[in-house]
Amino acid sequence: MGNILFCGVGGQGILLASEITSFALIKAGLDIKKSEVHGMAQRGGSVVAHLKYGDKVYSPLIEPGAADIEVAFEMLESLRYLPYLNRESRVIVNTQKILPPSVTTGVEPYPDDVLAQLRGKGLAVFPVNAFEAARLAGETKAVNMILVGCLSAFLPVEAEVFRAVIKERVPERFMKANIEAFKQGREIIGNLLRAAG
Repeated sequence: MGNILFCGVGGQGILLASEITSFALIKAGLDIKKSEVHGMAQRGGSVVAHLKYGDKVYSPLIEPGAADIEVAFEMLESLRYLPYLNRESRVIVNTQKILPPSVTTGVEPYPDDVLAQLRGKGLAVFPVNAFEAARLAGETKAVNMILVGCLSAFLPVEAEVFRAVIKERVPERFMKANIEAFKQGREIIGNLLRAAG
């Protein structure tokens, strides 16, 4: 059994990332249930997807404190969903900042200690500059595949299964960049895990 929480803001490809992860888990023979909230997605608002997998899954929603992995596509969003995490949770966090309206209008400051706050909770934090990695892969919109690549290292699914799903679900013109982004994500998380010992 495992619980994955994807979070970020509209336009970052969160729903595609959760979809590709879901299909990869299904191809690996696991049962999955998924739920998405994206009412504000078109306005750059918060987007979240719950994904549960295992031999048999009965409910799509992750209970507070029960997420095994949080994949945060934007730094501030990683804090928004802290109630879903526990001391054993892993947090893969894109270090990209997308300022919410309250920050751009000067009502609130953007915290400069997001990673420290996460680590202060005793969480295993894996910061990834996914935007820069996607740029190097040839497609800045492939941030989501960088993060899927990172996530895949923690899942009971072979990398080749993910690549097969990406080929099935991503339009041909974006295929090469997305496959490369997935590979880059796998390499990034491998380096982070080695550095963590």
